[in-house]
Amino acid sequence: MATPFPLVLGIVNATPNSFSDGGKFLEPSRAIERALQLHEEGAHLVDVGGESTRPGAAPVPLDEELARVMPVVEALVARGVAVSVDTMKPEVMRAAIDAGCAVVNDVNAFRAPGAIEAVARGKVGVIAMHMQGTPSTMQQSPRYDDVVAEVAVHLLDRAGSAVAAGVAKDRIVIDPGHDLNKNTDHSLEVTRRLGELATLGFPLLASVSNKDFVQETLDLPRAEVTEGTLAVVVLCVLAGARIVRVHDVRAVRRVITMTEAVLGWRPPAVLRHNV
Repeated sequence: MATPFPLVLGIVNATPNSFSDGGKFLEPSRAIERALQLHEEGAHLVDVGGESTRPGAAPVPLDEELARVMPVVEALVARGVAVSVDTMKPEVMRAAIDAGCAVVNDVNAFRAPGAIEAVARGKVGVIAMHMQGTPSTMQQSPRYDDVVAEVAVHLLDRAGSAVAAGVAKDRIVIDPGHDLNKNTDHSLEVTRRLGELATLGFPLLASVSNKDFVQETLDLPRAEVTEGTLAVVVLCVLAGARIVRVHDVRAVRRVITMTEAVLGWRPPAVLRHNV
């Protein structure tokens, strides 16, 4: 059976400092409860992260990240929930793969020593995101001559490195990394021209939920930007995004369903993973 599209990736931040829901799901029991709720609301996968990648965030020690993430991954896999693990650390990737995760999502695009090898040995889907620098430094002076062209070059380079390391091409997803080493104008430009990135030969993920560029555009508190997120999600899906990574799964599933009903259209099934 073809995988439904677009896939909805629900976010669970098991962190104290993530920009949208930091601290709410730091305890494993609360993170598990939240993940199960997102699954019930229609998330095709649940993305579990134990290290914030918000601009300015400091690195988390390996043992602490494992303690935040692994109890959640193990509990969800045991319940039959498809899990994506959001990490930059090869050690966390290996532990999550051994526990049965379906996808590894790396904002660093598997540039850490051993990261590509960690995912190549498994049969998981991989998400490579565009980011320059590190979360603690990336927003200091983001500059581009052509942000979309430069993002495309980076993503094709990282996808090519993954293929060369033994990752099957049909397991690779690319993410332009809204807000990561990008100011509001950059993120709006990426959104405006997302269709160009959707033609690069890899399924495209849009992680736009409650991001800074939405908040700054609307000039509203973070808690009041849901409508802006939904507008951007619809635009990204129409431009070719095959996965959307979001906090409010129920609302996103509803707007996608309504959009498809009005247009009489569904995106083609181009991505199949173990979900």
